[in-house]
Amino acid sequence: MYSDWRQSRNRRAWTAQCSCPFCTMRIVGPVRIIVIILTVGLTWILASVILGTQSGFPRIPALMGGHEAMSTADPRPRRFKCGLPRPCPEKHFAFRVVSGAANVIGPKICLEDKMLLSSIKNNVGRGLNVALVNGVNGELINARTFDMWSGDVTELLNFLRPIHEGTVVLVASFDDPATKMNEDARKIFAGLGSASIKDVGFRDSWAFVGAKGVQDKSPFEQMHVELTV
Repeated sequence: MYSDWRQSRNRRAWTAQCSCPFCTMRIVGPVRIIVIILTVGLTWILASVILGTQSGFPRIPALMGGHEAMSTADPRPRRFKCGLPRPCPEKHFAFRVVSGAANVIGPKICLEDKMLLSSIKNNVGRGLNVALVNGVNGELINARTFDMWSGDVTELLNFLRPIHEGTVVLVASFDDPATKMNEDARKIFAGLGSASIKDVGFRDSWAFVGAKGVQDKSPFEQMHVELTV
């Protein structure tokens, strides 16, 4: 009963305040103006968001803190040539040489974001995968695969002996790089800057980048020895 009486009393009080027609008009008029202003404002905001304009109100994400969230979010990791973790200095070639894994995963040789040799290109094979590159402009001169298990090492010697000074040599092994390797071939690679060629053996993994005419040993060489029992 008390609740009903209070609701009834409030309703009567409201009716008493708005019983005059002139009073009703005075209240309804400003309400309509406020509704119109809100409608126009919301329309303006929606149009700015949809059309991407910066006039009028700022975009909704900026009002809600979205702009700050977007600016502080972690950016996507940058991609550099040949998938390197950082860019190379100016006037340097970007390259990546990956030897094959056992006899399952083929090797890769990439230069300036262009794949020269890979399994996807179907131009790699067992043995040594070698690419010759012009050391001035980075253009590919030639690329071949030499079977060092059952092939003829003479083909490798004939391929490497005529190269000119300044030619960059990129080598990636696959499966077996050494069974047919002889002293002449090892001397040629040593002259190109290899420090590990004397130790490369059966089924070792070897990746090397050297050049004709270098005076010191190349810093771009890695070898993984295959352990056998």
